[in-house]
Amino acid sequence: MYIDDVFVSGTIFAAVIRSPVEKGRLLGIEGPKMPNSYTLITAADIPGKNQLSEMDMPVFAAEKISYMGEALALIAGPDITRLEEFVKNCVIKTEPLTEPEEDNFFLKRGFSTGNTERIFAAANSIVEGEYSTGIQEHWYSEAHGALARYSGDRLTIHAPSQWIYHVRRSAAAMLKIDDSKIQIEQTEIGVHLDGKLWYPSLISCQAALAAYVTRKPVKLMLIREEDFKFSPKRNKCAVNIRSALGEKGEVQATEISVNANLGAYGIFTDEIIDHTMLGSLGMYKLGRINLEAAAVKEAIPPQGPLGGFGLSQGFFAIERHIAHIAETLELDPAEWRKRHCFRKGDSLAIGIPLKEPTPVSELINRAAGMGDYFRKWASYELLRRNRRSLPWSFTAEALRGIGIASAYQGSGFLHTGSDKGVYYIELCLEKENLLLIKTSIPLFSVNEMKVWKEIASNILGLDHKEIKIVTNGPDSGPVSLSRKITALTRLLEKCCEALKKKRQRNPLPISVSRSVKPEKVKAWNLDDLQVDANAFDKPGCAAAVVETEIDPITFLPLVRGIWLAVDGGKILYREEAARALKRGVIHALGWASREQLDYVNHQIPGSVIHNYDIPTPEEIPPIHIEFITAKDQKIQQTARGIGDLPFSCIPAAYVQAVSQAMDHRYDKIPISAKDIWEAGVMKKTAPVEENAE
Repeated sequence: MYIDDVFVSGTIFAAVIRSPVEKGRLLGIEGPKMPNSYTLITAADIPGKNQLSEMDMPVFAAEKISYMGEALALIAGPDITRLEEFVKNCVIKTEPLTEPEEDNFFLKRGFSTGNTERIFAAANSIVEGEYSTGIQEHWYSEAHGALARYSGDRLTIHAPSQWIYHVRRSAAAMLKIDDSKIQIEQTEIGVHLDGKLWYPSLISCQAALAAYVTRKPVKLMLIREEDFKFSPKRNKCAVNIRSALGEKGEVQATEISVNANLGAYGIFTDEIIDHTMLGSLGMYKLGRINLEAAAVKEAIPPQGPLGGFGLSQGFFAIERHIAHIAETLELDPAEWRKRHCFRKGDSLAIGIPLKEPTPVSELINRAAGMGDYFRKWASYELLRRNRRSLPWSFTAEALRGIGIASAYQGSGFLHTGSDKGVYYIELCLEKENLLLIKTSIPLFSVNEMKVWKEIASNILGLDHKEIKIVTNGPDSGPVSLSRKITALTRLLEKCCEALKKKRQRNPLPISVSRSVKPEKVKAWNLDDLQVDANAFDKPGCAAAVVETEIDPITFLPLVRGIWLAVDGGKILYREEAARALKRGVIHALGWASREQLDYVNHQIPGSVIHNYDIPTPEEIPPIHIEFITAKDQKIQQTARGIGDLPFSCIPAAYVQAVSQAMDHRYDKIPISAKDIWEAGVMKKTAPVEENAE
């Protein structure tokens, strides 16, 4: 059931009172005259901590307002239509608030392997560019909502969350009650793209406070427009890269500057910055490195993860940069990548050694073969060069291009919170030979349940009907970064093996639990920063080819085909894995080609909300996916994260294809029809010899 389908007898409703200013000091809220059945609830009603667990995010702004639309209070009552009227008639008193300029950053991080000045001074050539990625809306099936009911001294919260223990910890600290007295009832999440990772905790706390104050069940549901305006988005990012090349086209030194806009509150700041830094280094040998990154603060709603934590923004930048290096050297970008990619025994710059080889060259060859890349690239490149000697025209011939890019993905979080990154699964084999798999992760899809039941069945010799998955078990951590199919599946296997041994000598019932603990390593050569090596020591990898054709009427690139070669290690369920990758390809293509979203005067215009453009089913191009397996059959492969890979390689391959078709360098996404039309106009009015850019 979705949260909107959940009904509890006696439920009243709540509506949020939001800030009318982008920044200021809150002086007071005056509610309108209301019947006794309606209640104004503010931060002053919070008995405990006015802050989400492990996050600098208040449940309600108490004094300082950080963005327009920030939640200031609630009105709860029986008639939802009257609630909207009462909210509109509230008087909110504020005064201006200015902050010193040094407060415009949450975090700055630096990494260096040595001085690069002399190398750049003596370089054979220098390639540089600025690469930017836009904001993207999650566009999940259902807007955010929660239903809370307080009975006696116990609280029950119905919510669609990827991280139910975060909901529980946040509500417990806010209401100053023991978290054992809080029950979280999971509702349907749907395809969330990490949009329901932490924001459900905020909505749940607001509903829980209203239930605590009124002693009635309270449902808080955002309408779609409200959700669109104030919920988190994929953060905007700009990456500057400058490379010094040697005589053979090798990169001798690289300087990178990353700016990630995280909105008004820095949520998952370390995670996003370190993922973006990692992505901006790609899968290549970049010589001596100087890398700087900053998490920027702005008076807009908190920004954050969407299909990964910034890795895709970094990969877009480096993959476009590699294409520019190859163009400078007049090489096929795929060939340059194969010559300079990671090899066996390499380590990631953050300090994590790779425990399993990353077959970058093999993946590039596989994707290229699937899409006939090498022949098409050479043909389109010849056509592109020949067009430079002719007057520019959209209709003289089809404008086609093809692009290729590669990327990797981890299988967990680099940083841990108060839970220390220790997560559990418990198995209980009861007397009736019923196996209970106890976890806290959200409800499984049918195919995911089949995978876990198949594993337990094979190890313990049980029928699928004798296996039940229970989702109110021990803290199994958040569902993100493919943890469900990687780390948690490995825990399940360990539990089953342990239970198998105990079963031989112990009477039923038998319980077994296993935990996963982080393996700490020093990050970026910084003594005071550690990350979990397990997050990236066995990354999933992919290479993608995208072919496009420019429509001469709409000026939109039509995608002729997408080919994706993936190394996911041990694939537990191919159909489910392929489905997840195809969904990712579609969302990544929308991000790269059409999903235009920005804040104007610190808010999203209404026209953007109603005209937000995502790919429709009939517009989805042919998508071809192949999985590769280890050539050395002695390698005992584990399942690797793959679900976010399309976001890291499809956009760069798409932009390379459009750039080749238009003979124009694009370094940002999304690329709009206007961008293509403007490039065409510029080429049409320029002298023939200046058509190339």
